[in-house]
Amino acid sequence: MKSLDTNVLARFFIDDPDDPEAVRQRPAAVAALAQRALVSVTVMLELEWVMRGFYALPRSEVARVMRALLGIGHIAIEDRVAVLAALDAFDAGLDFADALHIARSRQAAAFVTFDRRLARRATSLALAPPVELLD
Repeated sequence: MKSLDTNVLARFFIDDPDDPEAVRQRPAAVAALAQRALVSVTVMLELEWVMRGFYALPRSEVARVMRALLGIGHIAIEDRVAVLAALDAFDAGLDFADALHIARSRQAAAFVTFDRRLARRATSLALAPPVELLD
């Protein structure tokens, strides 16, 4: 099994006809995703950032792409449980990176932050572990 890079996933899911390199690389990305493969948590994190930051896709489209990736049966997602939890929190309005940090901390007693907005939103979503705000 091979591990996939963010760029391979972006080329697969995002058709960018204005980028000649993307057009050239897309068939190879399609072929790569036709085989069994692994997607690491860090690649999931970067994929969200690329879709949101570089391609300026709306949250709903980012979530749709990530759920589509999670739905490909022969693609293994590292720490799938945490990624799914983070995606649910993302759908509820939390930043994906923050949601993933919290979800990956599920063995901790708490997730500690100085970020008031994150603490307030995570608490309203009753995420586990609970988020503690430091002053």
